[in-house]
Amino acid sequence: MKLQFKAEKRAEQGTGASRRLRREGRLPGIIYGGGEEALPITMDHNELYHLMRKEVFHSSVLTVELGGKKENVILRDAQWHPYKPQVLHIDFLRINPKEKLHIKVPLHFINGDACPAAKAIGGIISHVINEVEVTCLPKDLPEYIEVDLGKLEAGHTSLHMSSLKLPKGVEVVHHGGETDPLVVSIFKRGGGSEGAAEGAADGDAAA
Repeated sequence: MKLQFKAEKRAEQGTGASRRLRREGRLPGIIYGGGEEALPITMDHNELYHLMRKEVFHSSVLTVELGGKKENVILRDAQWHPYKPQVLHIDFLRINPKEKLHIKVPLHFINGDACPAAKAIGGIISHVINEVEVTCLPKDLPEYIEVDLGKLEAGHTSLHMSSLKLPKGVEVVHHGGETDPLVVSIFKRGGGSEGAAEGAADGDAAA
């Protein structure tokens, strides 16, 4: 699913100019990287706001139409108003089709109701992480990575990253010396499990 939006070059910069743009329903932003100069841009706020509510907008290659030309970018950062449903500023990174990306991709959990491990102990499934950072070429970037809980057999209380089937050309980026992070843990109702304890330990370490 390729998402596309329009943008215009932004001549005025600075806090005052950005405030004026926001009052006019425009969203200030910038495109940088790719060996080119950073380019200040402006977009229709409502269009971008609704696009940003789509999960795929945050983890896929986007097409921006600017001055009659199209360019591929990925979302790098967005600043939100502290309490209003308003995007204040947005950053995009230019994409080189020959260079690998480092980007976070969501995990999609399926077959939770049919999970043999959970059924065996009447347990509760806990998603320890919901996204993972990957590296790959832009053409190989997946919208999400599927986690099939129906394959978690009875007797197992946890599922690690190494058990996931990654799309071709996609590798997980590991941080802090961790080589096989915990993805799913099965909790016994009213109790716990080894996987749950491991998940808690990972959470404490991350905190």
